[in-house]
Amino acid sequence: MAQRERAAKQQRTSQQKAAKSASQRSAGAVRQRSEGKARNTTAAARPKGGYIEGRRACTEALRAGFPVKRALVAEGEGKDAALAQIVNYLHAAGVPVITRPRAELDAISAHGAHQGIALEVGAFPYAELADIVARAGEGPALVVVLDHVTDAGNFGAIVRSAEVVGAAGVVTANKRAAEVTVATYKTSAGAVMHLPIARVPNIARALEDLKQAGFWCVGASEHAEGSCWESPLTGRIALVMGSEGEGISRLVLETCDDLTRLPQRGVTESLNVAQATTALAYEWLRVNIAELGDAGAAVSDQGREVAAAGAGE
Repeated sequence: MAQRERAAKQQRTSQQKAAKSASQRSAGAVRQRSEGKARNTTAAARPKGGYIEGRRACTEALRAGFPVKRALVAEGEGKDAALAQIVNYLHAAGVPVITRPRAELDAISAHGAHQGIALEVGAFPYAELADIVARAGEGPALVVVLDHVTDAGNFGAIVRSAEVVGAAGVVTANKRAAEVTVATYKTSAGAVMHLPIARVPNIARALEDLKQAGFWCVGASEHAEGSCWESPLTGRIALVMGSEGEGISRLVLETCDDLTRLPQRGVTESLNVAQATTALAYEWLRVNIAELGDAGAAVSDQGREVAAAGAGE
């Protein structure tokens, strides 16, 4: 009798454990289906296309006449005076303004700091090399030429530095090189909207065209004999910067009129391409500032106006 009772008890215990395990598996399957459905819903709700986000970047895009398809403004932001001013700019420019749940802007945000507004933009309006030459005018001028720089962060930082020192434009390859994307808008702090950027099929040929326009083509190389202090970047300079891994290619190097490098005292191999471009661009500005006159002051005033309009970041 006692033996049969123990056997029956063991059977009931086994059945209870099996039922509990089946229940846990069922609950897990329900959770997985629910989570999968939520992910699919989020993916389906994520708008496609390129977006400029953040109040300052959006203000600069409008001031620069950048092609904007529509604006998305987060719900519940109606009492924000700074955002209301940007919305007024949008209406004045004829840009459709659509109110959307904040979660939708969160979904399209590349960095989670859209500040309640995002602009859906069209294709970036690249310039022609001739446009940059025309913008250079007469006298001292700087054109930054990038020989297949591929990193978007470096590209944006270079454009920002070039714009700040008053360069006439940036030239880059139309293949195997970084392009102007939504990410570039942010890394360049909006500079891509104020500086002509030309994409060319052949960098060496572009340098020949710049030579015809009176530019002295100087390649940046750590193997150059003299530094920028020994051979000043005076006058009309096409500053050639090489790619992150390979540097300046052989054909482009042979097309340069001269090579230069930054002075160095430490033991680190070199600066990255964005840092080196910034240093050399400021060296060009330093040696030409007297002949450039008040142009720098005008650029600074414009920058302060844009910053004030985009306040609230």
